[in-house]
Amino acid sequence: MTDDPLFRDPAASVAARVRDLLGRMTLNEKVGQVNQRMYGWDAYERTATGHRLTEAFRAEVAAYDGMGALYGLQRADAWSGVTAEAGIAAAEGARVSDAVQRHVVEGTRLGIPVLLVEEMPHGLQALDGTLLPVNLAVGATWNPGLYEEAAALAAAQLRSRGGHVALVSALDLVRDPRWGRAEECFGEDPYLAARFTEALVRGVQGPPGERIGPDRAAVVLKHFAGQGAAVGGRNSAATELGLRELREIHLEAALAGVRAGAAGVMAAYNEFDGLPCAANRDLLAGILRETWGFTGLVMADGLALDRLVRLAGDPVAAGAMALAAGTDLSLWDGCFPRLAEAVEGGLVDEAVLDAAVGRVLALKFRLGLFERPYTGDRPPAAGPERLSERIARESVTLLAHDRATLPLTGGARIAVLGPNADSVPQQIGDYTAPQRPGTGVSVLDGLRAAAPPGTEIVYARGCGLVGGDRSALPEAVALTAGADVAVVVLGGSSARAAETYFDANGAAVVTGDPGGMTCGEGVDLADLSLPEGQLALLDAVAATGTPVVVVLVQGRPHALPDLAGRVGAVLSAWYPGPWGGRAVADVLFGVAEPVGRLPVSVPRSAAQLPVFYNGKDHGYRGYADQPAAARHAFGHGLTYGSVEYSVPRLSRSAVGVAEFADEGHAVTPPPERGNSCGTGRDGGSGLDGGPQRDDGPGAGRGPRPVHGPVVCSVEVRNTGERPVRETVQLYVRRVLGGSSWPRVRELRGFDRVALAPGERAEVSFTVDAGVLASVSRSGRRVVEPGEFTIEAGPSSDRAQGVRLTVRASAPEAVPGAEASGPSRRST
Repeated sequence: MTDDPLFRDPAASVAARVRDLLGRMTLNEKVGQVNQRMYGWDAYERTATGHRLTEAFRAEVAAYDGMGALYGLQRADAWSGVTAEAGIAAAEGARVSDAVQRHVVEGTRLGIPVLLVEEMPHGLQALDGTLLPVNLAVGATWNPGLYEEAAALAAAQLRSRGGHVALVSALDLVRDPRWGRAEECFGEDPYLAARFTEALVRGVQGPPGERIGPDRAAVVLKHFAGQGAAVGGRNSAATELGLRELREIHLEAALAGVRAGAAGVMAAYNEFDGLPCAANRDLLAGILRETWGFTGLVMADGLALDRLVRLAGDPVAAGAMALAAGTDLSLWDGCFPRLAEAVEGGLVDEAVLDAAVGRVLALKFRLGLFERPYTGDRPPAAGPERLSERIARESVTLLAHDRATLPLTGGARIAVLGPNADSVPQQIGDYTAPQRPGTGVSVLDGLRAAAPPGTEIVYARGCGLVGGDRSALPEAVALTAGADVAVVVLGGSSARAAETYFDANGAAVVTGDPGGMTCGEGVDLADLSLPEGQLALLDAVAATGTPVVVVLVQGRPHALPDLAGRVGAVLSAWYPGPWGGRAVADVLFGVAEPVGRLPVSVPRSAAQLPVFYNGKDHGYRGYADQPAAARHAFGHGLTYGSVEYSVPRLSRSAVGVAEFADEGHAVTPPPERGNSCGTGRDGGSGLDGGPQRDDGPGAGRGPRPVHGPVVCSVEVRNTGERPVRETVQLYVRRVLGGSSWPRVRELRGFDRVALAPGERAEVSFTVDAGVLASVSRSGRRVVEPGEFTIEAGPSSDRAQGVRLTVRASAPEAVPGAEASGPSRRST
């Protein structure tokens, strides 16, 4: 018989262990568990014999007889000031993590392990952490399965070094590309972001369940919610979102992540309806917990709680305000450390604190930290280098092509020009640790390695990344004039060399000259055009008459001039990661086909913003001086071959709205006569929208409909001489009916199909409630009667449609109309 307390029993449920441990804790110990106020890089210092724990760390543990979480122990970058010489290498990661954990577990009364929290924005942000392309490049692959594989390997790498929690940007959308953090988004579309968020959670955490395995990590999704909609693209600025915009656009990815089992979300800096997210009870307790049933933890963003002092009056009241709203875990602020005063002063009930502490403890139990607090001497896990390069290759997007210039051929003289041609740091993005010398392949080196025998590669930088200096143009023009083709590599950079600090609002601020940075946190742009020097280089090279290929290595969609007739091809590589140079070279030489598709719309200028494809459908024709349409539309991407689409077909042209109740979605009758608002029986307002519980597929299951599902089929044919991999996209347009004004169109599905020359395939999508539902007046997603156009095609601006009627009553059965679910048939 053992005398160990219940919370030490691994056979007991997590809930029972949490209750037992909470009952043994003092108020001060509880406060310690919801605090994460120390920078991890201040917890150790390098000595001649290795790393040792600092007195500051020991004092922090002693203050609360424990520690809830420690952020960024292994982080290294310009923000932390940690260099390759002072930081923790991969071979040392587990040892230093175990030293931290041992001090907490063996030196405190209850021995509660500490959560070690690390940034994993595109691979582990630590010395020797394997980098992936940035999220915007990931989104350009339209391949969530590939990303899931890479995320799993990144999580294994984090755990092998002693980390437990991965902070990953996933929930923000590029609604304004002036925002410097656009590179951290999967794109501008909520459906696409939701699919990648699901893949992220599955990859990092593994299959849903009470336990998170030893080679997996807990994921905290950033940022909840609406941070990508900051006014003017200004980092950490206000948002002007209405309830509908929030639900239709900015909550979809978060809901997908919650349903996939995400362990946590990070409350965003921005305010919503006058309250910062970390203090917004309607958002955190209402939507997230009560409506969605989320049981994980909510982490504040860095210093975000200190902003609440302006509303609450002092740090004690600010901490109570955030705790009562649903924030569970702090990040560096001075408010949560004073929660004991808030409880003792009656500002917040201790039961509310217990709930937050319980969620922190539950995650520690789920990770198995009480049974296996130490990582031990196991070798560091291999990083996803192969998958990183594959993601880079699949993200390269061919925006324009004259059908002649590419792919490049052997035996030619190729002039490689531009400020991004020979710089690995300028292709790897923000939130990046210092890279070891020799890590990665630039575009220039990739072209040199991939060039067939007899090919000559010559290089000149041609211009600086920023500014308008033209002194290097003559050399570039001379090389171009003697070449068969010029590859001009332009774009931006998030290479962070300048000093960076955290402002009072918690957001990064770059001091002085950003040192060539044109993207990244704290580097917002008012003008999205390429810098003057880059445009001058492009003009001078194009004027020689030599065929020109433009490669854009960038972290946001820059506004592009009309290049038709001036260049032979334009490709976007986003920030493709360390091995992106090989990926770009493979596409240019035709070793790999271009398969990327735009996850964002590319504007003509910043003056025409916004240009996202799924705005409200008011039929605006454009400005007097330029069109309203994007230069390149969402979903766009060309191949070296040619593909033809048939007009899509529906298995049924009409369906009864009641049929969708079987799928667990609400259905709405038509508006009553005389109700000009069209709310019918679904009226009401408010952020939580009233009772909205969604129990998932099969909820409220009644008799199954007598008809088969509605299926949209489209035939895709490769009419060219090269194999292609086509991304077939499904969109929906509501053209008549509904309780709110519709959007132009909305992505509702996609499928990737490989076609040999001459091959054709039929791609089918089930048109279910997920395709047709929209946000009603009450805030619920419902299927409403009306007329819809179901569209399929290669992009948002080239999709063809077929009409579907959703009737208030079920239509007559159509013999032989039944069809199967999503499928492909090739001939």
